Amino acid sequence: MKNHRQTLLILTLILWTAALSACTYGRIDLGNGKYSQAAAIKGQGGTYKVGNPYKIMGKWYYPAEDYSYSEVGMASWYGEDFHARKTANGENYDMNTLTAAHRTLPLPSIVRVTNLENGRSLVLRINDRGPYAKNRIIDVSKRSAQLLGFQTQGVAKVRVEILEKESKELKAALLGEKYTPSATISRSSSSASSSNEPLRATGYQGDGTAYPKGSYFVQAGAYSKQDSAQNLSNQLSRFGRTNVYFVTVDGQKFYRVRIGPYSYKKEAEVTLAKVKNFGIYNAKVVQD
Repeated sequence: MKNHRQTLLILTLILWTAALSACTYGRIDLGNGKYSQAAAIKGQGGTYKVGNPYKIMGKWYYPAEDYSYSEVGMASWYGEDFHARKTANGENYDMNTLTAAHRTLPLPSIVRVTNLENGRSLVLRINDRGPYAKNRIIDVSKRSAQLLGFQTQGVAKVRVEILEKESKELKAALLGEKYTPSATISRSSSSASSSNEPLRATGYQGDGTAYPKGSYFVQAGAYSKQDSAQNLSNQLSRFGRTNVYFVTVDGQKFYRVRIGPYSYKKEAEVTLAKVKNFGIYNAKVVQD
C-alpha cells in the first residue's frame, strides 16, 4: 500500500509539472536578455520587419522606425478570437503574454503603455498590426488589459511611448548585429549660463528639441550644484524624459530637475504621483 501511494504521488507530480510546462509553452518573456528573447522569437518563426505602406478601410498607414514616438489616445484589447494565430511578424499570438499591436511601429519594438485613468504602466512588445477601429492607437493582449486595469471596460485612454534603447537592442539581436548606443549631446554649464535654455540630461533630448509652449512638467527639485541636479535626474529617468534647466533667481544660479514635457496636465499628474511615491514629496506640476 505504501509503495502504491508513493507511485501515485510521483505520477501526480509528473502530471502537474507537465501541466505547468504546457501552460507556458511558446511564451516569450520580456526579460533583460535581448539575445535570449530574440532566439525565442525566431523559434516561433518571428522576424524583425518594418513593412511597406498599406491601406486598411480606405486609410493609408506608413510603418517606420520612429524612435521618438509618443502618443496619447485610446487603447483596446484582443484575446480569444486571435489566440494562437500568427502575428504580423510571424510570432504566435498568446493573449496571456505582454504584447500588443500597433499600426506603424517596427515589429518587434518595445513600448511603455500608461493607463492615464488609473496611473498603471506596463512595458509591452509590439509584434502585430492594428487596431483600425475608432482611431484607437494600440491593441494590447488580454493579460496586458487586465494588468493595466481596463479589461472589463474594454477601452482606456493611454500614453504609448517607444523605448528606444530596448527596441534597438532587440532589433540588433534579431538581425545578428551588435548593438552600439549612439552618442548623446549634452550642454556644458558654461553654455547654459549664457541663456535660460534647458540643459538636457544625458540620453534624453540631447539634441535640444524644442517643446510646445504650454506644455506640462513635473518639477522634482532645484539645486545650486549641477552635479546634485544631474544625480536626481538620473534617478528619475525611470519615470520619463528628465531635463535639467539652468535658471538665475536674484542673482543666484539654480539647476531645476524636471520630467516631461506632457501635452496634458493629467499625464503629468500620473508621473507626479509616481515621483512622490519614490520619495520626492515636494515635487509639483508646472506649466511653461
